[in-house]
Amino acid sequence: MKKILLITILTIVHNCLLAQRKGAAPTAAVIPLPVAASYSTDTFYITANVSIIAASGLAPEAALLREYIHAASGLELPVNVAQAPKKIILEIDTLAVTHKEGYLLQAGSQQVKLIARGPIGVVYAMETMRQLWRHTTSGSLAVPGARIADYPRFGYRGMHLDVGRHFFSVEFIKQFIDQLALYKINNFHWHLTDDQGWRIEIKKYPRLQSVAAWRDQTMIGHKKELPHRFDGKRYGGFYTQEEVKSVIAYAAARHINVIPEIEMPGHALAALTAYPTLGCTGGPYKTAQFWGVFDDVFCAGKDSTFFFLQDVLDEVIALFPSSYIHIGGDECPKARWKVCAACQQRMKQLHLPDESALQSYFIRRISDYVNSKGRSIIGWDEILEGGLAPGATVMSWRGVEGAVSAARQQQQVIMTPEDELYFDHYQSLYPAEKVAAGGFTPLDEVYAYEPLHVAADTALLPFIAGIQGEIWSEYLPTAEHARYMIFPRLQAMAERAWSPQHVRDFNDFTSRLEAQQPLLQQVGIAHKPVYQEINYTLDSVGKRKLYISLHTYATNAQIRYTTDGSTPGLKSPLYKGRIVLSGNTDFQAQLFEAGKPVGRVFRQPFLVHKATGAAITLQQQPGAKYGGGAGKLVNGVAGTHRFNDQQWLGFSVNDLDAVIDLGAVETIRQAGANILNYHWQKMWAPVSLQFEASEDGVHYQQLGAANAFPVNGINEVRLAVPAMKARYIKVKAINKGVIPAGEYGAGGNSLLMVDELLVN
Repeated sequence: MKKILLITILTIVHNCLLAQRKGAAPTAAVIPLPVAASYSTDTFYITANVSIIAASGLAPEAALLREYIHAASGLELPVNVAQAPKKIILEIDTLAVTHKEGYLLQAGSQQVKLIARGPIGVVYAMETMRQLWRHTTSGSLAVPGARIADYPRFGYRGMHLDVGRHFFSVEFIKQFIDQLALYKINNFHWHLTDDQGWRIEIKKYPRLQSVAAWRDQTMIGHKKELPHRFDGKRYGGFYTQEEVKSVIAYAAARHINVIPEIEMPGHALAALTAYPTLGCTGGPYKTAQFWGVFDDVFCAGKDSTFFFLQDVLDEVIALFPSSYIHIGGDECPKARWKVCAACQQRMKQLHLPDESALQSYFIRRISDYVNSKGRSIIGWDEILEGGLAPGATVMSWRGVEGAVSAARQQQQVIMTPEDELYFDHYQSLYPAEKVAAGGFTPLDEVYAYEPLHVAADTALLPFIAGIQGEIWSEYLPTAEHARYMIFPRLQAMAERAWSPQHVRDFNDFTSRLEAQQPLLQQVGIAHKPVYQEINYTLDSVGKRKLYISLHTYATNAQIRYTTDGSTPGLKSPLYKGRIVLSGNTDFQAQLFEAGKPVGRVFRQPFLVHKATGAAITLQQQPGAKYGGGAGKLVNGVAGTHRFNDQQWLGFSVNDLDAVIDLGAVETIRQAGANILNYHWQKMWAPVSLQFEASEDGVHYQQLGAANAFPVNGINEVRLAVPAMKARYIKVKAINKGVIPAGEYGAGGNSLLMVDELLVN
């Protein structure tokens, strides 16, 4: 059978070459890019005289295609009218198509054939046809002549949606599912419970609807901002079981599996508010009004906790046919368990060495129950702590270590790394972006993600089931903003999940994305090409000089710029190549197309001082998350309050202990540093910040010190000093160390965040 499919693909490629010689139509804008495709100058017009002809067993798929065509054109096509002059044929052929999700699409002037091994492949062929057709002035749909052989790279292609923090309507959910179907995503991960709200009706526990589904108010702005501000408005909602059934049915018609997530043992504050006896302290509890990780979790020492969760899972399993049930398992603090008599007694009875082993017991007990119902669990990679439950699938979000660990235990892994596939991260560094969770994940970074790089050992590759995009909703108060954050990063993720590994041309991807604009508007996808906006690279840093280059993916635009802080206009310098900056600069740039400004103004301040480009050494190294070379501290680019611009160095446990070599003896009148102080991000200012100077690098004398950092945000320390001759500047910042009791993250290590070190 594999030989038959190979022959089919080779035939298509041969036909593609022939078509090119005849002056074929341009390649169509299909996402994800198919395995093999050729296009001809033929056109099939979907008009009222076309009938859908469906093979036995494909009536639901025929109904779905009929629905799609009606939505796109208003046409009501008949089904199985054999005498119709033109036909769209849905066909099963297990010899021509060997992959269970593969399909063949053959479009000529008189008919379109959608051929697959099973119904799911027919639907994927249908989704490709939706992307191919174009509207005509007569109201029909035009499908270009095409021959496409296609199948997915990964069996699991998922997209997540958090409805716990912000609630989205059933209408939005169904539209979202239809958008997932368009890009051949086959799993919808529905995050239904969290600290800020319980969103699914459980009939046995009505207080989950009347209490846990609601919070008194919601935070305004980012949680790092102090004082915390709130809107004062009661917020919430939940999906009835009938609504859940309707969503599942809607997804099933598009061959999308819906995976429910019921969070445990952590992220349980909403449930504990409704049923406080399930917690270690007995409450009272309050559904969270802001974002973060909370110490109050389900008590692992009480059997009543497990009876409650089993009852919940009974109703969830009865609703969801998914073979997977997601049980969370992430971000579970152990503070309550450490002082809970019931939890400690459980540990003693089971001879568990620590609270991580207690979490493993918790997950295994739930896993055994889910397995007894014929289902399997998925959990975030924290379920590895204390030992992985047999048969559990791991969603690896904190990097690659969890994936490698699970794969070595021969258990399935779904790659969903935070840095590349979390779409609640900023997709642009422009200051005008609305507040987001943090991080910076532009479209090209999503597109460049390679899930198989996780496994240096090729023996682990079979255990990587696929990939999934994540959208957490803390900072997504509206459906409109959710769409803005999801798209087009979802399309990039979908291509990585479906298309062959060698498909890597980002420019080709974005050209197809732009060509899909009419379709995107029709299916309700808000698409703003922020990936085309101006960006820059700091090519090199010389002695008191910066060399920068500007970039854009906009193919028909000019870049004009200014260095004096003014808004660029048509008379501003035209960017032609690398720019040299030799002083403090408020740099601005603007795209122009056909003589008109396009998009937002790019702005970036640059600092040039006596230490810019100087040699710098560190005695202690920063951590991995906010790491990089010491040169970032003297590169002329100051980190922003969003700390996602790769400029900050973050020291966990270690101190900042730096020596700057100015290269020659200079007269020093000022020393300074930028210190980031956000306790709600576990970022703490140092105990002290000291500057010393030396002419010979051996004998130092104090320049000055700072011991107070009052700003919640960036503290710009600037110490004026008596004129002094020096070549070497030593900067020492003493880390706060352990976060004190009563503070967010108490007991953990603080982060000392430092950026530009200035000398003037």
